[in-house]
Amino acid sequence: MTPEKLAEIHAAAFQQDRSWSAQEFNELLCSPFVTVISERGGFALTRLIAGEAELLTIAVDPTHQNQGIGRRLLNRWLAFDMDRAFLEVAADNAAARHLYTSTGFQITATRRGYYQRKDGAAVDALILTIDLTLG
Repeated sequence: MTPEKLAEIHAAAFQQDRSWSAQEFNELLCSPFVTVISERGGFALTRLIAGEAELLTIAVDPTHQNQGIGRRLLNRWLAFDMDRAFLEVAADNAAARHLYTSTGFQITATRRGYYQRKDGAAVDALILTIDLTLG
């Protein structure tokens, strides 16, 4: 999936937030530690260093939502050889929080006012982690 396509899907999925540009995706993809997992209509961008993996972002175009794409992308990521995985999610993103907690992630910390919405509102980020036995 090209950086332009990633940016397009990200913009559609995160309409109330500042979406990532094609240039930002391109720069991330140049890292040897970053991997993109893609499926028609969605993708997950991850970083794996020394057995610890971070979900940088996951996005599904609204026209492809409610088809299990996000869960499949998440499960494909969790199948990587790693000891621990973590991610950040907006506290007000109930659908994403449900996806992550139903997969076994637990809230371990909060970053107050971390996300800045286009309308100027600040939203907390929840940090979720899961310990795995694959590494």
